[in-house]
Amino acid sequence: MQDMTPLTTLALDKGDWLNLVYLFAAVLFYLGLKMLSSVKTARRGNLVSALGMLVAIAATFFVISDGEAISLVWIGIALLIGAVAGLILAVRVPMTGMPEMVALLNGCGGIASLLVACGDYLKTSDADLALLPGNTLMAIGLATLIGGLTFTGSLVAYAKLAGSKFIPDAPVQFAGQKALIAVLLIGGLVLSGYMIAQPGFGFGLILIAILALALGVLLVIGIGGADMPVVIALLNSYSGIAASMAGFVLGNFALIITGALVGASGIILTNIMCKAMNRSLMNVLFGGVGGAVAGGKGGPQGEARSFSIEDAAIVLDAARTVIIVPGYGMAVAQAQHAVKEFAQQLESRSIDVKYAIHPVAGRMPGHMNVLLAEADVPYEQLQDLEQINPQFEQADVALVIGANDVTNPAARHDTTSPIYGMPILDVDKARTVFVIKRSMNPGFAGIQNELYFKENTGMVFGDAKKVVSELSAELAAN
Repeated sequence: MQDMTPLTTLALDKGDWLNLVYLFAAVLFYLGLKMLSSVKTARRGNLVSALGMLVAIAATFFVISDGEAISLVWIGIALLIGAVAGLILAVRVPMTGMPEMVALLNGCGGIASLLVACGDYLKTSDADLALLPGNTLMAIGLATLIGGLTFTGSLVAYAKLAGSKFIPDAPVQFAGQKALIAVLLIGGLVLSGYMIAQPGFGFGLILIAILALALGVLLVIGIGGADMPVVIALLNSYSGIAASMAGFVLGNFALIITGALVGASGIILTNIMCKAMNRSLMNVLFGGVGGAVAGGKGGPQGEARSFSIEDAAIVLDAARTVIIVPGYGMAVAQAQHAVKEFAQQLESRSIDVKYAIHPVAGRMPGHMNVLLAEADVPYEQLQDLEQINPQFEQADVALVIGANDVTNPAARHDTTSPIYGMPILDVDKARTVFVIKRSMNPGFAGIQNELYFKENTGMVFGDAKKVVSELSAELAAN
């Protein structure tokens, strides 16, 4: 018989097995990211991604780098601190605080990449630095630059979102700001490249870090609150790119792949957000939208009609189709559960209820989807801009809950308006429009909403949660 002995034997060392585990974790990250693109599978996608991170961390526990075992004690301490901090945040931060929390987490990712790159550089001797390839030295500089600007930029975004008295919600701009940003950015890139020629130039790394921290502040401080969804998506992308650079520094494939996924998805989401506002990224970053002061052309354009709870309930009770338009006012009032109960009251009267979701409603991408999902609003009732706009003309009532700029008809025709050209929800085309709002104050763009003065619009003033609850009670009593 012919000898069937194999010609070669496949043998994998520990590094090969580690990379295979990292590849498996990366696949889980990809699947989780894919699931996050749908409201129905988002929760499951989050769990799949978390599993991928658990696999990667578990593999890291057993990695051996440069012939020295990584101390499990220090890893355990770091994991314990991070786990406790994460648990406290998850339990104590309300859903309305998610934009601030996302901004803060982006900043944590940025500073982590900066510290990893600087730490790896500082622990390497001058002799070994001279042997490092140019791409690794460049990655150290870029991880420091991008990580630093992500950190301070995220802190500024957090302060703006949290309504800090030290950093105003409106854009802060001054003469020469753009030129200064350009100088800092070019300086950071030049220094990153110079480190290839002078690997032992440690002071250059310190300069890169200082330039990056200043750059992050200058980039975000000039952006208004209305553009925070775009800023958060962009900072998320930055944190991913910084993590990927840190992966090149460490030679860690899991970090490279994960960072690239986050960076690419963040850029794509940023582009989607910009298209949703019909503006370029440069206009978002440097346009200073949100600095206008209400009054003059942006002030009152007539007299708004005020409706009582009872009068609004009568109109709603007679409706056959109601489209609910949630906005940041719903988030601030934490009214999502009250809105769900109100919708159930309408449905008990055989009234068709839908929700109109604008891509940039709220203060972070998907803000309204997250809040309504928390209240267990059926996924099929949530409809995006393109789906819902043709239906407003057939709607008996459009109920706007705290949404402002995304419903302003001025975006269609007023060429002087800062939101001109932005796709909006066509709520003014409904037979009757009710707007629940605390006051007539303008939105984040700093301009008054034409919708409030139209003949088919009625204002119901008050806290969103209180007003919606009272509307539900009034409907139940009839």
